[in-house]
Amino acid sequence: MPEKVLLTSSEIGRALARIAHEIVERNKGAEEVVLVGMRTRGAPLARRIAHSIESFEGISIPVGTLDIGLYRDDILPSAPKRPDQSHTSIPTDITDKPVILVDDVLYTGRSIRAAMDALMDLGRPGSIQLAVLIDRGHRELPIRPDYVGKNMPSARDEEIQVRLNEIDGKDEVVIANLQGTVICGQPRRRHGEASE
Repeated sequence: MPEKVLLTSSEIGRALARIAHEIVERNKGAEEVVLVGMRTRGAPLARRIAHSIESFEGISIPVGTLDIGLYRDDILPSAPKRPDQSHTSIPTDITDKPVILVDDVLYTGRSIRAAMDALMDLGRPGSIQLAVLIDRGHRELPIRPDYVGKNMPSARDEEIQVRLNEIDGKDEVVIANLQGTVICGQPRRRHGEASE
């Protein structure tokens, strides 16, 4: 089936603004909050949420980027598990602080589990909260987001793609049916599936 747009640029903006307000309300302010975006699209989403919080709270929020490559459970362990320092950058100590983990699409929950493991190797947050732009269901682990831009139940043979200006040149969320699509003789991985 052709792609169907689930969220336009303006709808993404409104969803992120709402998440920003919810983060401040839940944490009774944002003075101690640290936002950590998962590579690749979670990082620009985290920066946008931080910018939104700054616009109405007047304070700058630290924003980090987390690479979970070594923590994924679909890769055989071949090296000690430490966050990839070339792609992980947390600008402040996260110990005892509320850390908001930000990702684009929540699917099975496996990438979030890996991200929590990676964060715990970097410090001991006071809490870890999860913000996602899209929750598509099909959880395999008991993980639930604290902040959701849009709940979008989907079939396993559908792909949800988040496209962002910073990476893709435009803002939108689309869904497409991949039933029967193969690449190099293997079923095509859906967005986020490799890490989840």
